[in-house]
Amino acid sequence: MTNQYSPSEESSAPVLTVIQHEGNVSLDQFEQWLDGVQVRVVRADRGESLPGAEETDGLLVLGGTMSAYDDAVAPWLPAVRALMADAVERDVPVLGICLGAQLLAVATGGRVEVDAPVGHENGVIQVRLRPDAARDPVLGGVVTALGRTVAAPSMHGDAVTALPDGGTWLASSAQYPFQAFRIGSALGLQFHPEAGADLLAEWAGSHEDLDADAIRADYASSADDLATLAREIAEGFAAQVRRADVRIG
Repeated sequence: MTNQYSPSEESSAPVLTVIQHEGNVSLDQFEQWLDGVQVRVVRADRGESLPGAEETDGLLVLGGTMSAYDDAVAPWLPAVRALMADAVERDVPVLGICLGAQLLAVATGGRVEVDAPVGHENGVIQVRLRPDAARDPVLGGVVTALGRTVAAPSMHGDAVTALPDGGTWLASSAQYPFQAFRIGSALGLQFHPEAGADLLAEWAGSHEDLDADAIRADYASSADDLATLAREIAEGFAAQVRRADVRIG
């Protein structure tokens, strides 16, 4: 189980800072698989202060309904982008999910298109992992466990359209090419491996054009593989944080 962070705790476990942008876009399934780290959730939407990159051993940036450029709606986004860029510069492990991946791309010199013309990508999709994914410190476990074509939860309309210089393209879907990429110590995932059936259906329920029951049924048909996907990514990232903590410490 996840070790929740407390400033008064004396622990040798590395600290993983989680940036949460909205109440219903949470760690969800990941909570049970982030072993060996202390999880510190920062509710940026509530005005909680972000740490410096030198003050955390890992950084996980979650999704949200705002765009990666929506600084007027979410005035904390410039600080998140700066933190992600600094973390990459300092070789701190970073995982960005959906909005988090888009923020990572923008922070490191890539591009995101708001309301991309291909349209929204919702529900359980098929993601094709590229050969380099097998050597990735996080996605390598996914390839070993599930192969290179995997089911994945998705819910987005904005999309990364250009990777940062030096970025490695790791996965695609039929609708959007950049489903996963790595830039140094950071991994961006356009899909939502952390989202369980209830959370994905809740998100679908906020869209009039989506059938939450159908999405829940699709999720159920791939439930075992989706749980494996979530576990492999959460455990793989936690292991990356632990390894980095030993190397840096």
